[in-house]
Amino acid sequence: MTENLNNDITDKGSIRISNDVVAVIAGVAATEIKGVIGMSGGITGGITELLGMKNLSKGVKVEVGEKEALIDVFLVVEYGSNIAALAQEVQENVKKTVETMTSLNVVSVNVNIQGVSIPKEGKAEAESKVK
Repeated sequence: MTENLNNDITDKGSIRISNDVVAVIAGVAATEIKGVIGMSGGITGGITELLGMKNLSKGVKVEVGEKEALIDVFLVVEYGSNIAALAQEVQENVKKTVETMTSLNVVSVNVNIQGVSIPKEGKAEAESKVK
């Protein structure tokens, strides 16, 4: 079941933000960074799935307290990317976006690189050079 992140009660009623909503926000923010190919669903039975835009929350794990959130994102990146710089950009963008949209304090954003995507054109060129 979906848990509620925060249960703010105002004079007009309560405000609840679903963990799934935070996961989608984090997933979109992560994929905005150049070099991120997609979200990875994690390793299930030794197989890593590359998920499309419809399943952005599947590559994100969110843990929350009353006003804080810890976020793990699982990514597949483009071959040739500077992974350290890319991961730092993802951390900054996810933190900024989630905090802006939800008013939660994002304590940490852990970036897990699950795979590297090698362009098919590059493979064919490399193979023809070897022969």
